[in-house]
Parts: sequence; structure tokens; C-alpha cells
Amino acid sequence: MSGRIHQRHRHARDLRAIVHAIPWRIFIFVPVVLLIILPVFQYGMRVGQRIVPAVTNFFYTISGPPPSPIPTPLPSFPTSLPQAGVIPYTVQDGESCDEILTIQMRMADAGQIFSDANPNTVKALDSLVGQNCHALQPGMIIRLAPQYPLVAFGGVVLKVDPTSTQQPLPTPLINIPIQSPAAIDCSSGCFLTVRIAQDIQIRLAVQTTLPVRIGSWVWAQAMLARKHIAGFADYPFAGPEASLNGMTLSACDFQVDTTHDSNALSCDQLLPNTIDDDGGAWLFGVTGSCGLEHWGYPLNVPSCTQVLIWLTNLNGHLSFHRGNPVYRYDEKMHVYM
Repeated sequence: MSGRIHQRHRHARDLRAIVHAIPWRIFIFVPVVLLIILPVFQYGMRVGQRIVPAVTNFFYTISGPPPSPIPTPLPSFPTSLPQAGVIPYTVQDGESCDEILTIQMRMADAGQIFSDANPNTVKALDSLVGQNCHALQPGMIIRLAPQYPLVAFGGVVLKVDPTSTQQPLPTPLINIPIQSPAAIDCSSGCFLTVRIAQDIQIRLAVQTTLPVRIGSWVWAQAMLARKHIAGFADYPFAGPEASLNGMTLSACDFQVDTTHDSNALSCDQLLPNTIDDDGGAWLFGVTGSCGLEHWGYPLNVPSCTQVLIWLTNLNGHLSFHRGNPVYRYDEKMHVYM
């Protein structure tokens, strides 16, 4: 019995010894530390819940694909389109068809293109002018048409058909957003289906190093399709009744969105044509924001007027100069005046 009491006293002495061995300051320090650390820990947890997702999102953003560019609004479709047509002309004393074409239409090779050695060519010319070129008389009214005419327009790309198997651009190693339509390599040639008015589409043959996408807006000058005449492959005139809708044209001045292709074919490289011999080319277009404003030609004509203008050729570059011929389309007479 006395042994058990002695053992309990010994345990109490050991506990008091341990308590006395601990510095009294720690009993003050521990509560103070807890009072400071717990609020700081709770505040850090709340801040961390906001910072960690933000930092994670930052690194995800800089390491991920670039954001899609904000698309530039497309121009509106024009209310008028270029119109093929003829110019009425009154024959003067002593004039011949070749002379009239050479002077009035600046057609330097008229005598070679329309030759008695090839009756089909003279017959086709008679049909165009509406008179027998071998029996012209002063005062006769004949019809004149521009040789190998060009047409200017803008429109949105609906479809791209490469003329050969191509790989989409850009090349691998370049991250592209999934929602961005793939560009097509048209360096070996493509046919573009282009909407140039609400219900008017054309097929445009292009050869360009610029990437072309569905939805791109393109500006182009192109060789207007000419009327087919049997036995006269190089017949130089478009039919006055020709419609752009569904027509296939070859581009020679080409721009995709805001980038002009300086390496595209020049218009005098599209065959056949007489641009170099004639010193220029005739172009059907519409003034103002409806078309020709894009090229910056100094035309003093009301906006959205259908015109036929002469472009001067300088080393393959076609431009309009003040004083060059300008004809306006008369919708009532269906001719250019």
C-alpha cells in the first residue's frame, strides 16, 4: 500500500520537473503565434484560390494557339455591275473599218486581225459593226466594241478549287486556330467561285502566292470572256449581251483581303491580247465604292456609274490618266455614249 502511494508521488514529481524545465516564455509565445498564423493562413488560402487559377490560365494562354483575329467587315455588294456593250459611231468621209478601229478603239493590229485573207474574220467584223465594211458610206451608224476587254470587280470567295493536288497553308509547325478556315495554296493555279453581287457568281482563274480562304474578299481585274466565233479563235470582242453570272474569267490584277499580289500575272500576259501593241486596254467597270474606287482612278463620274475606260500600259502596269477616253453606259439605249 505504501509502495503505491510512493509511486504516485514520484510521477507527480516527474511532471512538475518537466513543467519547470519548459521556459515560461513559451506559454506566452505559442498563443501569440497561433493568433497571428491562423488569420494569415486563412487569408493566404483565399488569395491562393484566386491567384493560382489566374496564373494557370496565363501560362495556358501564352503556350496555346494564338487567338483568332477579329475579321474585317466585308465590303457591301454593289448595286450595279460592269456591263459589256458597244459604242455607236457615225462613219466619216473616206473612213474604213480598219481605220476606225485603229483610231477610235486604239486597235493597232486591226488590219492584221481582220484580213481579207481570212474571210471569216471580215464576216465576223461585219456582224459586229452592223454594216458591210467593204461598202461603208459617210453618215452610216456602226457599232464599235473594245478589243480583248478587261473587267474590274470585287467579291467574296465561296469555294476554292486547286487545279492540282495542293496542301493547305500554312505549313506544319504553325499553330492555327481550329475555327480558322484553312488557306489554299494557289501558286500553281486555282479556280475561285466568287460572289460579286447578291445573286451573281463568277468562276475566277487565279495563280497567286497569296493564301486564299473561303470567306476572303478579293479584288480583281480580269479578261472578260469573248464571244465564240467558229473558225476565229482569237476573236477579240465580248458579246454585248454577255452576262457575268456563271462566266469564267482569268485574273491579272489580284488582291486578297488587304494584300495585293505584286507577283501576279500582268494583264498583257493573258493570251490572246494586244495590250502591248495597242499601248493599253479597255476596261468595263463601275465607279465609286461599287468597284473602281478601289483602284483610285481619277474619274469625274457619279458613283456607281457603269463605264468603259481606257487604261494606259506602262511596262505591263495599267493605269488611268486624266484625258483618257471614258464612256458611260446608257441603260435606255443599251450602248456606251
